[in-house]
Amino acid sequence: MERSNAAYTATAIAEYFRDQGKRVLFLMDSVTRFARAQREIGLAAGEPPATRGYPPSVFAELPRLLERAGPGPERERPGHITAIFTVLVEGDDHNEPVADAVRGILDGHVVLDRRIGETGRYPAIDVLRSLSRTVPGCLEPGEKPLVRRAREVLATQAELTDLVRLGAYQPGADPAADEALRLAPQIERLLTQARGEHSSLSEAFEQLASVMGAAGGA
Repeated sequence: MERSNAAYTATAIAEYFRDQGKRVLFLMDSVTRFARAQREIGLAAGEPPATRGYPPSVFAELPRLLERAGPGPERERPGHITAIFTVLVEGDDHNEPVADAVRGILDGHVVLDRRIGETGRYPAIDVLRSLSRTVPGCLEPGEKPLVRRAREVLATQAELTDLVRLGAYQPGADPAADEALRLAPQIERLLTQARGEHSSLSEAFEQLASVMGAAGGA
């Protein structure tokens, strides 16, 4: 009960400041612990276990908690809550029930991958798995094609990884594949950021434009 009530109490505090017209950043670690607490409560109350032992009430409770973030009801005081919720996945399975349910509720998700961290690249964000429904409205017109092209390059490189390791890919067989293999390491270097290193959004897009612009002139 304490683990469950902690999430509701923190959300209520964030709503209090939001209703005063403030812009609130709400951090919750983690939704998985909240869901597990709800699972214990549901099973103790006699609910039948469903998906991976989670009773149905867990998946009914998640939107009731998560959807309390966002703008407030009072137009006179236009405060809002920007919430960042962490989800711990079991065995790196991003389709496990809690992660899958949260992904369908929130506006976007940033996926951290252990394998990327093991290569030494931090932050260990899996760009291809990370998505946001709000990004199209946040990008400038010139930034959208850059992001789309960079994702295409990374996706093509990911498809070719096994072929390259096996020596089954011959350079020159596909110009798009050759370009992806040439550009992907440069994009990976751009995504690497050391602790204490700072970069503005405009600087990041300038660097990305430089990488992709060099590709267009090659």
